[in-house]
Amino acid sequence: MEHTPKGTSVGVDDPYEHAERCDHCTDDGRCRFAIERPEANPEFARDRRAAEYACVASEDGVEWRDCPHFRSRANERTCRRCGLEERRMAHTGERPLLEEHHLSYADDADDPGDREGTDGKPAHEITVVLCRWCHAKVHGSWARIDDDASPSASALAAAEDRRSRELDELGFRRASEREREER
Repeated sequence: MEHTPKGTSVGVDDPYEHAERCDHCTDDGRCRFAIERPEANPEFARDRRAAEYACVASEDGVEWRDCPHFRSRANERTCRRCGLEERRMAHTGERPLLEEHHLSYADDADDPGDREGTDGKPAHEITVVLCRWCHAKVHGSWARIDDDASPSASALAAAEDRRSRELDELGFRRASEREREER
C-alpha cells in the first residue's frame, strides 16, 4: 500500500485508480498548464503547442500518469469511502465534516517543471474527499479507500446536528417573536 512522506498509509495500492481527470485538462481536451504557465516548463509547453495544446493523455497509449504535470484534486461533496455528505455551517469556525485526503504527493521541487519523485517516476498530487472519521481510519493504517463502509455513529450525529441547525435557520418566525427572544 502507498504511504505518505511521513510513512502513514494512504489507503490505496495505486493512486491513479482513484484519480479523476487532470485539473489542467480543459473541456475541449487541451492542456491548461501549457497554455497558462509555459515558463514553468518551456520544453513541455513547446511540445503541447506543436500538438495544438492537446492533453498528453489524449495521445494513443499515454495515460494520466505519463504527464509530468498531472494533478487531480477532488471537489466532490461526499466521502469517497462511506458516502457521508458535507454540511457546511456558514459563519462559524466549525471544522468541516469532509477533508481532502492525499493519495499521492507532488514533490516540493525548486523547479516547478521538475515533477520527478525520488524513484524517478513522476510525483503527482492526487486527492480524494473523505470524512474526518474515515480519514483518521485510513491514516491509522487499517482502512482502505475502497472498503465497503458506512458512516460512523459519531459522523452521522455530527451531520444530523448540522442539518437540524440548518432547518432551524430556515424556519419562519415573525419579527415580533425574534425580537422577544433577543431580549
